[in-house]
Amino acid sequence: MSISEPPRGLRHRKKIATRRAIRRAAIHLFEQQGFANTTIEQIAAASDVSARTFYRYYATKEAVLICDQAEPIVAAFRDAPAHLSPVAAYRHAVNAYFAGLSEDDRHDTIVAQHMLYSLHETRGVLYAEYTELMALMTDALQYRPGPSLGLAERRVIAGAIIGVLMAVSDGEPLPEESLGNALDILESTLAPPVR
Repeated sequence: MSISEPPRGLRHRKKIATRRAIRRAAIHLFEQQGFANTTIEQIAAASDVSARTFYRYYATKEAVLICDQAEPIVAAFRDAPAHLSPVAAYRHAVNAYFAGLSEDDRHDTIVAQHMLYSLHETRGVLYAEYTELMALMTDALQYRPGPSLGLAERRVIAGAIIGVLMAVSDGEPLPEESLGNALDILESTLAPPVR
């Protein structure tokens, strides 16, 4: 079981399977015929669901390109070992998420992220995803051990971490090594000076 699949009931697992089937079919069609030339009806047919069912899982065709990584990463961030700083806890969460990806999920994510960063029509959905991730991280920071942080402090820390993610992700899908290096820079910059 990967980190993105916590144990759930049968109904929840079926929803996850349907969502993945839709996404996998969409990515395959995008690779074959291009994003602009692929319709929601084609995606629905390829994933053996109705167009109506497609819309229950994804609001738009562009939304299919967003990987369901925010919630599992934020959950792993919130539950990371208590001694880790916020930056180190985020690194821990991202590493756990990347380690749990299957080869198919990794391939789909790379293809989807290439499209997210290269297609004009996907920029809005990408911005919304980063905004949502910052809000989730801001909330999760209040549950991390350590000194109590006010809302403004939590927003700044979450924004800095997600800003690093944005900086290294543009043009580099699944930037595992680059993200680790950039997080090192952020953490060393945030660390109090040694006296």
